[in-house]
Amino acid sequence: MTLSPAERRSKISATLRVASCNFIEAYDFIVYGAYAAYIADTFFPGQSEYLRLMQSLMTFGAGYLMRPLGAILLGAYMDRHGRRKGLILTLSLMAVGTLSIAVTPSYADIGWFAPLIIIAGRLVQGLSAGAEFGGVAIYLSEIATPGRHGFYCSWQAVSQQVAVVFVALFGVVLTSLVAPAEMTAWGWRVPLLAGFIAIPLILWLRRSLKETEAFVHSRHARTMGEVLRILTANWRLIATGMALTVMTTTSFYLITIYTPTYGRQALQLAAQDAQLATLAVGISNVFWLIVGGIATDRFGARPLMLAVTAAALVTAYPAMSWLVSEPGLARLLAVLLLFSVYFGLYNGALIPLLASIMPREVRTTGFSFAFVTATAVFGGFTPAICTLLVEITDNKAAPALWLSFAAAISLTAAFVLPFVQQALGEEGRASAPAE
Repeated sequence: MTLSPAERRSKISATLRVASCNFIEAYDFIVYGAYAAYIADTFFPGQSEYLRLMQSLMTFGAGYLMRPLGAILLGAYMDRHGRRKGLILTLSLMAVGTLSIAVTPSYADIGWFAPLIIIAGRLVQGLSAGAEFGGVAIYLSEIATPGRHGFYCSWQAVSQQVAVVFVALFGVVLTSLVAPAEMTAWGWRVPLLAGFIAIPLILWLRRSLKETEAFVHSRHARTMGEVLRILTANWRLIATGMALTVMTTTSFYLITIYTPTYGRQALQLAAQDAQLATLAVGISNVFWLIVGGIATDRFGARPLMLAVTAAALVTAYPAMSWLVSEPGLARLLAVLLLFSVYFGLYNGALIPLLASIMPREVRTTGFSFAFVTATAVFGGFTPAICTLLVEITDNKAAPALWLSFAAAISLTAAFVLPFVQQALGEEGRASAPAE
């Protein structure tokens, strides 16, 4: 398919606008985690620093538990009313959630209303994110030119990785300029307010998006009951999509969110070294996600996913054992960058594949529900599970066992996917009326 210069410019513009909006959504959702300790001191009562932090982190996790519900409710809205309208709604909800966290007075000022408002704001953020990332992936998939779905879809994950890098850089600059006492008093609110202030511009960009031709010309479910019926009829495909997602969400949270904790507590590295490693991983992820998208277009998604999960299954534990035998920044970077290759290549293949296998009538709902449910069950709990594994096994390489387990699940799912699709196809043909 040959595009005219005007059509090419239109698609590039749409891709950049969608990706920039997704960047803000991802930034607003994850920035809470970077300042969880300050939020704990501001909003959660108690003499124990540990208990305050746990309350703050549990509130952070509550956002992930809301994402499957957001996938169903907001994903169904997108499948009924269009990708553009749905993406505007998710961005508006994220704005409400972010602002409520940024401006709520402290527990010392308004008592228990403070943590309740923060919890509510986080739940609204989770509801928004439940359909946002899936909606963006579906939009990019539906505007992609033939043979370029992997490259187009890679920008969904790339924009999220840029958000990870930006959050890290913002934190480094802010903590170098603002004293610790001032960070607790007001400094932590600055990054959240910055994310909210950018939303009106992003909302304007999103409102200018055109609806995808695939949605306009397709039949789509009109009621929530119809959406749920179609999802139920395709439950094996949804379950397979969840299993396929396990590798990408586990590897992402292992090499980004868990790295600072692992570097400081397990490896006894300086906090600055752990932050530097996280920053390097974020940059590496951006590169390998794009490569993964391009490789998918050339070699196909499933062969790439089979190769990556097999490689991770074989190399994860030996690589981390090598790291813990002589801990240091250089070895930590080497291992994390290897895992970054796995994450980038696999995710670059996963997103277009997951978008393509979902029933068109409920494509956004099915994609979002499969993706965010796997994230809620596996990814969001990866830091806690890895910390627990190190503690109960007294083996600092134990987090690699969790990654290997995730790789085995997704390897199995990638292997059985054709059989699941064949079974669904045969059932569809069997239930069709005879001509």
